[in-house]
Amino acid sequence: MNKEAPTALILGGTGRTGSLLASALARQGVAPRTAARRGANVRFDWDAPATHLDALDGVDRLYLVTPVMRVRYADQVADFLDLAETSGVRHVTFLSTYNADQAPAGIDIAAVEADLASRRAITYSVLRPAWVMQNFADDHLPVIDSVITAPSNGGREAFVDADDIAAVAAQTLLDPEAHAGATYALTGPQALTFREVADTIASVSGRPVFYNDVDQEAWINGALAAGVPADYAVMLRWLTSAIITGNGATPTGDIEKVTGRPATTFRGFAERNARAWIGEAS
Repeated sequence: MNKEAPTALILGGTGRTGSLLASALARQGVAPRTAARRGANVRFDWDAPATHLDALDGVDRLYLVTPVMRVRYADQVADFLDLAETSGVRHVTFLSTYNADQAPAGIDIAAVEADLASRRAITYSVLRPAWVMQNFADDHLPVIDSVITAPSNGGREAFVDADDIAAVAAQTLLDPEAHAGATYALTGPQALTFREVADTIASVSGRPVFYNDVDQEAWINGALAAGVPADYAVMLRWLTSAIITGNGATPTGDIEKVTGRPATTFRGFAERNARAWIGEAS
């Protein structure tokens, strides 16, 4: 790697973790190059290979985020990684998913992990985050008419703050050799029910917030009706089934292990983002 002026290409550079990661790297001596279809330092479109080579110019490390709202992308990613290798990338940090090794065969997340592990010209780190706390503060799991609606059957999840994901990613890209071959399961410090999440949001926002434990298939059908691609249903079913069956994320110490500070609590996140729920209902 170029030790004097390392440059990191950040796919999904305008997204939740990408924008936070860019700021963290810039503060610590690695030049970030954000990449996205619009609004980033460089244009990058998974379906427009002509954008890939320019994005990789002068880059020696990569934050890999796969195409969003898709489940089949392993071949596209493999082709891009081939190009990245020949362009001089020597380390990849991959944003995977909690329990990626248990993903159904119809989801390519484990295939990408295996592809990275098979390559010899690059080192890699894998980040497997739990459900992200920010889901509750945006349009993924919004509070609508004072209600959070999602299927869980009372199961628990160790929701993680996107800031903590970005902080871990930054460390792997700042010192790739120290994190080569590592897989980190990134979680918050507590496994919470959705009802406990609703109670916490209510407490910090000063408004009533309730939880509706909806039927799983009804929830998935609602997402499809709202425009989620039909083939993405397998992903939604897998992620929600993990919580419903009691196989949701459980707290790990990986965030503190890598960053040296404890993972953010959900209450800490909620207090920091209380404005997202204060005022008129969504």
